[in-house]
Amino acid sequence: MMVKDAMLCLKLRSQGSKNGMEILLVGSFGLVFIMLVNLLRPGLISIVEIFLVSVCLVAVFVGFLKTQEPFYSLIITEQLLTYHHKYGSWSLNRENLHHSGIPKAEHGLEYLELNAVGIKLRDTDDFLMDISPRLAGKLLIEQRHLFMQVVQKHCKNGNCPSEWLVEDNNYTSLNGRKFNGLIAMFANRMRHLQQLTGYDLLLPASVLDRSIWDFSHGLNSWQQNPKLFIQSQLKAKNA
Repeated sequence: MMVKDAMLCLKLRSQGSKNGMEILLVGSFGLVFIMLVNLLRPGLISIVEIFLVSVCLVAVFVGFLKTQEPFYSLIITEQLLTYHHKYGSWSLNRENLHHSGIPKAEHGLEYLELNAVGIKLRDTDDFLMDISPRLAGKLLIEQRHLFMQVVQKHCKNGNCPSEWLVEDNNYTSLNGRKFNGLIAMFANRMRHLQQLTGYDLLLPASVLDRSIWDFSHGLNSWQQNPKLFIQSQLKAKNA
C-alpha cells in the first residue's frame, strides 16, 4: 500500500526503552521460582539463592522503569521533530532547526565529545514557548551530568562563572521576551550550553535508536529534504 505524502511519519524507538516487558517478566518468573523452591525444600536459604533473588529484584526494577518510557521516543514528520518523554514532549519545527552535530567541549588542545546529539536553533523563543515547565525541570536534572562534563573541561583551574553552576530563574531573550521559573532556568542552561558548545539542545544517546553520528547526519538530511529522508528511512525499516 502506498503511503500518502501528507501521512509520511517516521517513528523511532530508543534503545533504552526496548525489552522492558521481557526483562520484567523474566525477573518476576525467576523470583517466583526461587521462592517456590525454598518453600518446598527444607533448610536455610543459601548465599547463591540470595544472590539470584537480588538479581531478579534488579531485573524487575529495571524492567518496570523501561516499561514507563514512551514506546516511541522520537516521531519525525515532514515539518516536525517531536521528542516524547514520560514527563511530556517537545516539538521542533524543521524551519527552526539550523543544524545538528556532536557537541564538543574544547580546552586548549584537549576536547571531549558528549554522548549526545546537539541541536542548534534559529529561534530559541519559539522553542521555549512550547516546552512545559514540568518537562523543562526534568531535563534540567537528567542532562546536568552532560552539561557538567562541558563545564569541568572549561574550569580545570577552578575559575567557573557561578551562573554555569546554578541556573537563574529569570531570563530575557535577545528578542526581549521575558521568562521565569523552570522555563527561565532551562533557557539559561540553553544559553550556557550554546556558549560552550555552539548547540542549544541535547538529545542523549539513550533516547536514540542508532548512533549519535548516524542520527545527527540524518537530522541534517531531514532539514534539507524531509520527504526524501523519511521515505528512505521507512524503506530501510521495511526492507
